Amino acid sequence: MADRIETEVLVAGAGPVGMIAALALAGRGFHVTLAGPPPSAEDRRTTALMAPSLTYLGSLGLTDADFAGAAPLVTMRIVDATRRLVRAPTVSFRAAEIGEARFGLNIPNAVLNAALGKAVTSHPQITRIEHPVTDWNMGSDRVEAVVGDTRIAARLAVAADGRNSAARTAAGIRTHRRELPQAALVLSFAHERGHGGCSTEFHTENGPFTQVPLPGDRSSLVWVAKPENARELLGLDDAELALRIEAQMQSILGKVTLEPGRQVYPLAEISASPVARSRIALVGEAAHVIPPIGAQGLNLGVRDAEDIVGTAAAFRDDPGSDTALAAYARKRLGDIAARSGLVNLLNRSLLSSFLPAQLARSAGLAAMRDIAPLRNLAMREGLRPGSGFSSLFSRSREEVGR
Repeated sequence: MADRIETEVLVAGAGPVGMIAALALAGRGFHVTLAGPPPSAEDRRTTALMAPSLTYLGSLGLTDADFAGAAPLVTMRIVDATRRLVRAPTVSFRAAEIGEARFGLNIPNAVLNAALGKAVTSHPQITRIEHPVTDWNMGSDRVEAVVGDTRIAARLAVAADGRNSAARTAAGIRTHRRELPQAALVLSFAHERGHGGCSTEFHTENGPFTQVPLPGDRSSLVWVAKPENARELLGLDDAELALRIEAQMQSILGKVTLEPGRQVYPLAEISASPVARSRIALVGEAAHVIPPIGAQGLNLGVRDAEDIVGTAAAFRDDPGSDTALAAYARKRLGDIAARSGLVNLLNRSLLSSFLPAQLARSAGLAAMRDIAPLRNLAMREGLRPGSGFSSLFSRSREEVGR
């Protein structure tokens, strides 16, 4: 082995969550080595980052100006486009109802990754190695990883190496994994009518069909379908696919014109338990994978990064100790279980023809449409766990004090 690096924290995986974790750890004074190939510049997906995630990125020095090509999300709408006996009412969630100018920003992944990559490269506390970890060795007081011709030793390893995490396997962390009978077609398109900052999630029998705003009269699309149908859509010519998209959206945005580039991604449900062991802490898709419903995936990963950084700072002398990792696992348990459980349940309710499931979904959406406090609670909780209940209790105390 040619080289050996001693570092305080190794971050394995250089996707968005890995780069955010590296930046945040370095901002707390840790010497960080970030290992992993750069994200693909050909990624056609976009990510809806909610306001708390944007605030956290702001604390790392990244602002709206770094995300050229992003668009604000001011309204989020759910439309039941199934053809089943029981259909849910259309529900609109408006940021203004909870005193916010926007829920967040929809950012092209290529733009987000470029901004994070630039910040990582310029940070003096981060050593960047653009190769993946190929081997792991866990010790009592160190974790060692082989990256190319270099052996890296660290007190803590943060595993951001994705749904097939090698770090997770090396640490012996169990996973529950379910490959879904779904795949997501992603692309961007122009349309003749303005979106007004509104994202619309059409619920179908095969999963959500979600239009999300981009700047101007443009939007990104995540169309979840059966894998064979997604492959069929991928192979259509632009004119035919544009017509199908317009029909699926009930022509709410008028004529559709596709932009170059389409991709299909298989979907799965993955949950790791515990999310930390043997000096390795899992973040992002190494810890949890959920279907693309309600813009929860990457925002959940940002909170993973925030919590492992806070825990590492609290256990500065040994951030990878059993005590530190147990504290991180406890901190993440409720958030991950609640978000993953809710998203997976909603996705399964779309796929199920079981009448009670349809009734429950319809009743829940009807309640949020008709009961403003419940709708406001859902919006606040969608942004950050606990914020809705905190706001509710705060208002209750104010009313009692009058």
